[in-house]
Amino acid sequence: MPVSTTVTGMVLSAMPVGEYDKRLVILTTEKGKITAFAKGARKPNSALLACSGPFAFGEFSLYAGKSSYNIVSAEISNYFGELREDFDSLCYGFYFCEFADYLTKENNDEKNILKLLYQTLRVISKRTIDLQLVKAIYDLKIMALNGEMPQVFSCVKCGDHFTDASTGQMQKTVGRYYFSARSGGILCSECVAYDRSAIQINTSTLYAMQYIISKEVEKLYTFRVTDNVLNELQRCIKRYLECYVDHEFKSLEILKPI
Repeated sequence: MPVSTTVTGMVLSAMPVGEYDKRLVILTTEKGKITAFAKGARKPNSALLACSGPFAFGEFSLYAGKSSYNIVSAEISNYFGELREDFDSLCYGFYFCEFADYLTKENNDEKNILKLLYQTLRVISKRTIDLQLVKAIYDLKIMALNGEMPQVFSCVKCGDHFTDASTGQMQKTVGRYYFSARSGGILCSECVAYDRSAIQINTSTLYAMQYIISKEVEKLYTFRVTDNVLNELQRCIKRYLECYVDHEFKSLEILKPI
């Protein structure tokens, strides 16, 4: 009899297999992203029915097969059922899971991305922050956690710093700021000639990006921005993802009219 192991994680996606089974992709604390089969999960009286849907978070008892895992049992602590009560929140939830699925790998340390995903779903369940701001924060932070964040603390060309090293506060005499996805971050007013397509942004937008990249996950969703800053954040992050994420997310097709 194979030895079972217990992992803590969240179901990113679930796909029907055969007549009664499901194939789950689970992001775990212990093993990174794994594939696991929930045998009989589609039967109405199955003990695995409740744990085999997207967003289910908890402890999964499983044993290893030749190329995947099989779930023995699960104790789910959060189903994020509130997401299913609001269409917009549900769509964004699927997108966040899809992005996490795309970036994470098996046997990698993905604890921080799992933490980010969990905190993000909690936030959209409560609907206390604009969903578009949540998406902007999530997109930039997950790239940062994956080691692919833009340079926002100094000019990517000349290296001039935009913050005071002793206080961490924005310097007030550095001129204008420009975001260049192609260059990989911020250009100062002296270096913007390297990319004439760079987006001019204000100090609040730059500070928001610095905050998102540098702060721990627990403190991410604690601020609001003006409509102008949100618009600039969205434009910058959209361009950055277009340059550095070679993938079309299916969930975004649903989100486009939102």
